[in-house]
Amino acid sequence: MHDEDDAVAAFQAARPRLVNIAYGLLGSFDEAEDVVQDSWLRLRGADPSTISDVTGWLVVAVSRLACDVLRSARRRRESYVGPWLPEPLVGDDPADRVELDESLSVALLVVLEALSPAERTAFVLHDVFGMPFGEVSRAVRRSPAACRQLASRARRRVAVRSPRFRVSADEQRRVVSAFADACRGGEVAALLPLLDPDVEVRADGGGVVPAARHPIRGADRVARYLAGVVRRPGRSVVRAAVNGSPGVVWLRGDAVDAVLALAVADGRITAIAIVRNPLKLAHARVGRRKADV
Repeated sequence: MHDEDDAVAAFQAARPRLVNIAYGLLGSFDEAEDVVQDSWLRLRGADPSTISDVTGWLVVAVSRLACDVLRSARRRRESYVGPWLPEPLVGDDPADRVELDESLSVALLVVLEALSPAERTAFVLHDVFGMPFGEVSRAVRRSPAACRQLASRARRRVAVRSPRFRVSADEQRRVVSAFADACRGGEVAALLPLLDPDVEVRADGGGVVPAARHPIRGADRVARYLAGVVRRPGRSVVRAAVNGSPGVVWLRGDAVDAVLALAVADGRITAIAIVRNPLKLAHARVGRRKADV
């Protein structure tokens, strides 16, 4: 790195990837942006002669900062009201500012919450972003061999809680479309055939707005819960991209009231993550005509 102009250019070029990495580690877009901004401040304060690869330096800095934030966040989430869900990226805002990796689904981010910060960092950097373990070791502050073990352990834990087979984009779109139509009608009978017998709903209101405090399991209970919620006056249903995959948004007037990320297998919905905490919907801007296609 020769001067500040070089640093600015390198940072701007790397910024989308840096935000993407931080979001994968934290599940929060605002926290991800804060971490990336902090990495820039540290870069400005570093000795340029010691940095030969600015992008690599920034990736390590962001990963370390995000890991530190994650350790603190895990303690805060232990006292969180109800289930904690990641902040969804809805439609083109803020996803147009983040080159979101298609594997960073809400479902994966929920699974990653069960990992230790070191496991999550090793898994996200290596398995999602393809970084070699030699580079991962600098971010995690452990040997490459130790990082390989961390990623392997994380991979096994993720596999246990993830669907065995990935569905096609067409199938996901078809099931989500049928689900959106069923939600509009608010009829239990229309929702039931779309739900896996063991479907589970997790709702995140953060204690700020009403939401189920505990997971709801079973097709009948989930169908009745959903039907009761969507019948409330002033609520409408549109489809939208949620973390790059087909999802559903509930609107109250023109404001986003909830974002639903759906996991699909064998033509049925196996899990629904409902984010209602307004703090996590600040970036969600969904136009009816644009989203409901």
